[in-house]
Amino acid sequence: MANGASAILVGRRRGEPASAPGRPRRGRGDGLLAAVAGAFVVAQLALVRPGMGLGWDETVYVSQVTSHTPAAFFSAPRARGVSLLVAPVASWSSSTPLLRVYLALLSGLALYLALRTWRGLFPVRVVAVGGALFASLWVTLFYGPQAMPNHWVAIGALIVVGCFLRLQANRFDRAALWGLVAGAALMAWMRPTDAVWVTVPLLVLTVVRRHWRLLLALLAGLAAGAVEWVVEAYVGHGGLGQRLSEASRIQGGLGWQIAVDDQLRSLGGRALCRPCTGSMPHPLVTLWWYFLPLLAALGLLVAVRARRTARTLIPLACAATAALPYLFMIGYAAPRFLLPAYALLAIPVADALWHLVKAPGGRWRPLAATLVALGLLGHLAVQLTVLSLTVDRNTESRRDWARTADELHRLGVRPPCLVTGHEAIPIGYYAGCSSANIGGHNASITEAGVLRTARRVPVAVLTGPGGTSPGYARSWAVHRFHDLEIRVAPSPGADGRG
Repeated sequence: MANGASAILVGRRRGEPASAPGRPRRGRGDGLLAAVAGAFVVAQLALVRPGMGLGWDETVYVSQVTSHTPAAFFSAPRARGVSLLVAPVASWSSSTPLLRVYLALLSGLALYLALRTWRGLFPVRVVAVGGALFASLWVTLFYGPQAMPNHWVAIGALIVVGCFLRLQANRFDRAALWGLVAGAALMAWMRPTDAVWVTVPLLVLTVVRRHWRLLLALLAGLAAGAVEWVVEAYVGHGGLGQRLSEASRIQGGLGWQIAVDDQLRSLGGRALCRPCTGSMPHPLVTLWWYFLPLLAALGLLVAVRARRTARTLIPLACAATAALPYLFMIGYAAPRFLLPAYALLAIPVADALWHLVKAPGGRWRPLAATLVALGLLGHLAVQLTVLSLTVDRNTESRRDWARTADELHRLGVRPPCLVTGHEAIPIGYYAGCSSANIGGHNASITEAGVLRTARRVPVAVLTGPGGTSPGYARSWAVHRFHDLEIRVAPSPGADGRG
């Protein structure tokens, strides 16, 4: 009876061995998954220029572990996982191409390991196509080699849900148990709040079914990953509740806010849509987003008919809770926020696509296969087009930061130094200066603190288009550089100061 229940829960396909979900066999299937991961690495290196400079958030994470630039202000929502991830390279080298190559290789290896946890739960061809669907999204390719947390939350989500399903089939699978702990720790290490949202259905299911061993493993993984973030909350933010409140404030106040249209606007390649105004991208860019829930529903229908509901319903439930806060609880959007949801949807969607290809009989099957193939080719073409435009746009904006840093050096603002004002964090990183702001989400200094610093080191205040320079810097030397106003404090020691 117990064996029968396990078979129904995991949904063994006709012809699959009963032990398949618990003990994936090595062989040609591993080679197919490795090929998907290898293609993912090659695509990152070929399409996302290794020499593309670091983005705003990347400068924050990388600066925490580098020796060539001061650490930028680390706001409440951030976690230290990315900084520790890049430390093996960033701690001794300032080479951005080297960091990109390292992260591309690491993300490819991680994708392979994550996909392997799903072997036996679905046919290898389904897992491989699911991995390829996820890996070929422009947002996955763009963020895979970047020092950002969302891709790694997605990888952790794949590992956690895959291992959870394996343990439902075989509770003695020790590798899956440790994978469950590791995947939960990885997510919490990168973004603790995202980790909780992803695992809500799993936590509820373990309590309802009284699977205390799985519950303890999940909680242990989440705790192991989040412990540093929690300790830092008490050390530097006045407690866990205060840090969560501060994080909510920085994110615009979490609550009922529909951001679905914002996410649609961001699909055109906007790294951050805040405020999210302007027209929608071309319908071809957003078309796949409308097909995604339909294919997920078809995948669930296929699973129900095949009496393997759980292995499709559980990842869909986790994808829904992972996406919930970013679709309905914040007032802005970034496409990377939904990477964990996309990763969890990919395999059920791949199962639905295989069903569309295989289900029709006779003369209709070639037609179905052709339509699916053409649809996927069109989807890939759109993703690569958006990726190319996104890379070009971000490369140019980061070059602007580097040019501004060069101008600061020309004006005498060289390390040790302080940059404050408009885009102070990335420009400060590129200039090798400390960065600080008096107001806003990254407030970390007072006006008096800026003036005290100006007595010791060079200080520059940046004012963007349409902005007004602060009163304390009105008497400082003013310089124009493109659309920026740069005010540089008198040299330390000038006018009798010292």
